Amino acid sequence: MDTKEKFSKSGIKGFDKLIRKGIPIGSSVLVEGGPGSGKTIFCLQIANNACLRGKKVLYMSFEEPERKLKEHMHGFNWNPEKFEKQGLLRLERFRAIDISRSVEAMLSEAKRELLIDIHPILMPKDFSPDIVIVDSLSAIAAAFSGRESRFRIYMEQFFRYLERSNITSFLIREVTHPTHLRTSYSEKGEAVSFLADGIIVLYDILDKYGKRSSALEVLKMRGINIKRKIVEMKIVENKGIVVYPNLIIGENIKTRFSLT
Repeated sequence: MDTKEKFSKSGIKGFDKLIRKGIPIGSSVLVEGGPGSGKTIFCLQIANNACLRGKKVLYMSFEEPERKLKEHMHGFNWNPEKFEKQGLLRLERFRAIDISRSVEAMLSEAKRELLIDIHPILMPKDFSPDIVIVDSLSAIAAAFSGRESRFRIYMEQFFRYLERSNITSFLIREVTHPTHLRTSYSEKGEAVSFLADGIIVLYDILDKYGKRSSALEVLKMRGINIKRKIVEMKIVENKGIVVYPNLIIGENIKTRFSLT
């Protein structure tokens, strides 16, 4: 990685206008939203665009197999096999339950919980990425069901590892309804939001006429000025996600998963 670089652009049309300089390199960014809101496509597009710039990307899937991820990419005319051959892209599926068991074993042996080393649990030793994408935190959290304190410890260590390694990360999290859009949402495992440097929210919205559309908001990005507004977003055939930074979502809408 070029140590002179301080910011990275996503390459997603319209999105970068919301974050001015770009995403600070080494940041951990949550990408959250409801089912079908476009979180995986958003992150696969970031992976594709980063590989086009010569960056190395590790896409860690805890849900879909590698084959399905490649199918998603081919649907937008992206070529994951090309990047794999170039050594720029690693699509790898993990089992969240294996991580949970490993953490339990390590904690049982450690005299102090915060001394555990998560590197052998997650990161392949033969691949040094510039960007890591985790799909999804929700699947990992489910593997720690009933042991939320273990999940918190694990996430603290994971964020620390990414920070030490100066790796930019995008961590997908599915929520029962998109947060922050005129709803009162109480997050389980709130430490994740506090640990993250940025939060990008994808919405599935319904206007007063019954028309559905998608929207995006950069809710938080530590260290830079962001444009605080909810704007229209579309998933476009052969292109992927396109963000319209000047099309601000109006007041007469409600989220698909709102409490009202």
